[in-house]
Amino acid sequence: MDQVAVDTRWDGVAGIQRYSREVLPRLRTPWTSLGLDGDHLAPLDALRALPTRGLVYSPGYNAFVRARRQLLTLHDLIQLQAPWPGRAKYLAYYALAVRPVVRRTGVVLTVSQTSKAIVEEWLGDDAVRVVNAGIGCSDAFRADAEPASSADPYLLYVGNLRAHKNVPVVLDALALVPDARLRMLLPARERDEARGMAAARGLGDRVELLAGLDDDALARQYRGASATLMPSMLEGFGLPALESIMTGTPVLYWRGCAAVAETADGRGTAVADARDADAWAEAIRSALSRPRRVEPPAAGYDWDATARSIDETIASLA
Repeated sequence: MDQVAVDTRWDGVAGIQRYSREVLPRLRTPWTSLGLDGDHLAPLDALRALPTRGLVYSPGYNAFVRARRQLLTLHDLIQLQAPWPGRAKYLAYYALAVRPVVRRTGVVLTVSQTSKAIVEEWLGDDAVRVVNAGIGCSDAFRADAEPASSADPYLLYVGNLRAHKNVPVVLDALALVPDARLRMLLPARERDEARGMAAARGLGDRVELLAGLDDDALARQYRGASATLMPSMLEGFGLPALESIMTGTPVLYWRGCAAVAETADGRGTAVADARDADAWAEAIRSALSRPRRVEPPAAGYDWDATARSIDETIASLA
C-alpha cells in the first residue's frame, strides 16, 4: 500500500473538525501527518507542494492539485449554493481543484445518502465511486442522560449563524411566542452577533448563549430541552439533529432539508415553509405545551463503523 499521509489541520469541536477528531484515532490504516501549517482553507493552499508522493487523505474537502492521489471527504456541497458574488470563488475552487482531484483518484467519501446523491449528480462521472462512510455519535448522547436544570422549559439550537442555517426565522418565531426561551451553542466569534439579533427582536432576556460544553454537558442540554431547533435550508448531514434524537429529544426542522429529514426520520415536527415565522411559532408552541420524548435510532451511527469504511476505501486504492 502507498504511504498514507493525513491532513490533520481539521481539528476542533464542531462540523468537519468534530468528524476529524472522532475518525482519525480510530483508523487502523497506518498513517502519518502531512505536517502542514497555515490555513487549510486559504485560497493558495490547494497549490502548495506536498512532502509525499503517496496517498493523501483529508477528512474535509480541501484539495491539493499537486497530490498524485487524494481521498477527499465531501460532507456536502452547500458552498456551491452560497449567495452571489461569494459563490463565484467556490464554483472556481470546486471546478479547478476539487473535481480534478476526485476524478484522478476515482473515489470520494461522503457522510449520508442525501449527500451521496448530490455529489454523484455534481460529478456526473460514473467512473468515480462515491462512498457513504456514514457518521457516528458520541456515547454521551443517550436517552438516560441527566437533563440540564432549568426553571422554565427551553428550546435548544446548536450550530452557527451562516445564511443556510436560517436562524433569523426561529428568532422571529420566538418573538411570537411569549415566554418561550432559547439556549444557543455557537462559535465564540458569533456570540456578539447573536446577542444583537436577539436584542433587535426584544429577546435579550429569553435567549441564553452557552459556551465551553463537553459532550456530557451538551448531552444534558439536549436532554433537558423541549425540542432542538434545526431550521437549516441545506445540510450534508445535520449532526445536532442526530445528537438530539439520541437523547430522546424531538427536532423541529424544515421538511425540505433532505439531510436533516433523513436523520430525524419523523422524530419531531417537520415545518412546511422554511421562512414562515408563524409556522415555526406554531411548532414551538406545540413543543412547549405538549412535550414528548422520541425513540432513538436503534443502530446505524457508529464512529468505529465510519472509520472501518474509510479504512476499506483507502485499502481499495492500494
